[in-house]
Amino acid sequence: MKKSKLAGLLGTIGISAIALAACGGGDSSQPSSGDGKQVLNLIESAEIPSMDTVLATDSASFNVMNNVNEGLYRQGPDNKLVLGMAAEEPEVSEDNLTYTFKIREDANWSNGDPVTANDFVFAWKRLADPTSASEYAYMIDGVVKNAGAILKGDMEPDELGAKALDDKTLEVQLETPVPYFKDLLVLSMFLPQNEDFVNEMGNKYASNSDSLLYNGPFTMTNWDGTGLSWSLEKNDTYWDADTVQLDEINVDVIKETSTALNLYESGDIDRMKLTGEYVQTQQGNPDLKDEATSTVAFFKLNQERNGEDTPLANPNIRKAISMSFDKQGFVDTILQNGSMPANGIVPEGLASDPDSNNDFREQNGDLLSYNADQAKDYWEKGLEELGVDSVTLELLGDDTENAKRTGEYMQAQMQSKLPGLSIKLRNVPFKARLDSNSKGDYDIQLALWGADYADPMNFLELFETGNSNNSEAYSNPEYDKLIESARNNASNLPQRWEDMREAEKILMEDAPIAPVYQRVFAILEKPYVKDFTSHLVGAEDSYKWASVQK
Repeated sequence: MKKSKLAGLLGTIGISAIALAACGGGDSSQPSSGDGKQVLNLIESAEIPSMDTVLATDSASFNVMNNVNEGLYRQGPDNKLVLGMAAEEPEVSEDNLTYTFKIREDANWSNGDPVTANDFVFAWKRLADPTSASEYAYMIDGVVKNAGAILKGDMEPDELGAKALDDKTLEVQLETPVPYFKDLLVLSMFLPQNEDFVNEMGNKYASNSDSLLYNGPFTMTNWDGTGLSWSLEKNDTYWDADTVQLDEINVDVIKETSTALNLYESGDIDRMKLTGEYVQTQQGNPDLKDEATSTVAFFKLNQERNGEDTPLANPNIRKAISMSFDKQGFVDTILQNGSMPANGIVPEGLASDPDSNNDFREQNGDLLSYNADQAKDYWEKGLEELGVDSVTLELLGDDTENAKRTGEYMQAQMQSKLPGLSIKLRNVPFKARLDSNSKGDYDIQLALWGADYADPMNFLELFETGNSNNSEAYSNPEYDKLIESARNNASNLPQRWEDMREAEKILMEDAPIAPVYQRVFAILEKPYVKDFTSHLVGAEDSYKWASVQK
């Protein structure tokens, strides 16, 4: 959701500079705190912009939501789906269009209210309601019956194909068979919300940790809605509380890798992600390990800003930018964490051909690669078409240490390969960057997208005309037609696969985006951190099974 998810899930390089870590005190035979509690002290690299599951768009929010809430399913330690609020696997109609779920009798909210089928119906209606202006509403569009018409204003939210047959029975009708439907149900935008509580809170809902309810392994405390710290506490009302070993998790936002590394080396942090030259300093450290991800970093090349075309509306200018930077040099000198160049938007290892079982990335190959000579040719053609001899563009990024280094590297690469190009750097706090992204207020932006579910569609649909994440103003009717065909071809998986392959080729030829790298994390983790679960798709981490065993 990975995003978010925009970031998983969406974020700049700086967002991944450091992430969750675990720590504790006490001697080698005791839990992490002196009073016998299991305590983890973690770090994040960005503030939480929103804790409203319908409105959140970023990986920091999604990660917390994954641990304080629970949908019909959740991802288990092996990344496979396990039952969450669903008491059992659903009944599915013969045409694969109707799913009937039973909600756990022992599922409760943190205020003692039972979790009901209506909690899902209410939240999903909010997601589909155009007045909510949810950037993730596209996830329900074309999936749950009537969602698309509701989003367009042609039907009312009450007509959504989700209804409570009784307090504990949820019926969901789909628009068309969706092969990955159950995978969607672990994601934040499909989590339940308590209607009475949301209405009682009104505009204060989700503004701080006291204006939220929780039905997951942990509850959230000490979050004021804007601050640089928050805590999670074991939720004793959670149906599977006996599985949860951690009593408390404290989180602070730290944006500098150097600061995080000092905390790790002093014993105050037990798990962290490394970037850049810091990885090299840890070679030979038995605590160092790699962690694969499905996240792809790419430049968003905005074609319209403030109602006017940018130079990036010219396809030759876009192609020039896309081919002008050395990706291998970037991952080798800036990231240094095992990440690899990306020459397509769908990551390696995400999904396989339903017939041959070959990897999507391997089949489609390198579609948009670094090529300085070809970049210069496209550049000269573009300048001639624009009738200018120079262009100035702004590169938007986060205000973290690594994001700034990334911007400087790309600025030097692009300017040296494309005569007449001037790149201006603008580094802002994470929340401000998300706001600029939503408004289309940028020229170039380095973004990351981590898969919400293991299917190429999760990347390809981002660039469909009208998708809320498509802030670069890209539109291609042929591309849209292939995406729609793939969405509606669940009964013909080979054809669906070919539609998605062809769509990616068109996207890379049009170059509204420029893939940069597929992320691999370099992790430092103390040996006494046990069962810390990281996921390839969706939210990055789960703490439900984690413990500190010193």
